[in-house]
Amino acid sequence: MRAMNHDRRTIIAALALAGAALPVIAQAQGTSRIDAEAILNDPDAPVGGNPRGDVTIVAFLDYNCPYCKASAPALARIVREDGKIRLVYKDWPVIAETSVYAAQLALAAAYQGRYQQAHDALMATKGRLSREQISAAIKGAGIDLDRLQADLDANRDKIAALLRRTMTQADSLGLQGTPTYLVGPFRTSTLDYAGFKQAVSDARRKQAGP
Repeated sequence: MRAMNHDRRTIIAALALAGAALPVIAQAQGTSRIDAEAILNDPDAPVGGNPRGDVTIVAFLDYNCPYCKASAPALARIVREDGKIRLVYKDWPVIAETSVYAAQLALAAAYQGRYQQAHDALMATKGRLSREQISAAIKGAGIDLDRLQADLDANRDKIAALLRRTMTQADSLGLQGTPTYLVGPFRTSTLDYAGFKQAVSDARRKQAGP
């Protein structure tokens, strides 16, 4: 797991430029109230997989996180092969300022129905991302860049608000870094395919009760 940078001044500054000022975040772990409904069903958070799946995976990710990128193919495979997993994406840019830029573009791509393509392209790009690499990955995914910029400009405050909500949710859960996966009632970090499969099986068994 990539540890979260506790000096958030760069990230907060980037989010502030993207919209309104960041709300005050509880300093002590666990002092924020956990709002499960907001985490699972934020109407602006991108959703993949089966929207009516019987198990939900909530993925807190950063496009500069090497461990997120390492887990991405296995996560995509389990969602595709299982067929009954609802996947909620939480863009949580905590590593670098370019993490914020990448998250903004990915979320803006959702307005043309292309979040998944943007997400996959960014996750497939190796190493710490520059703005140039981010733009090249988005372009390579076949996304209309003119519309992307127009959607980003028109929805900048809404995207910034979503990123701030995600950061507040991560704080309320006491998350320490990326990736973090909530698989049903369980929390885990970097997993391979077998690990995801086991976690999903455990979640189904737990949900079914004794």
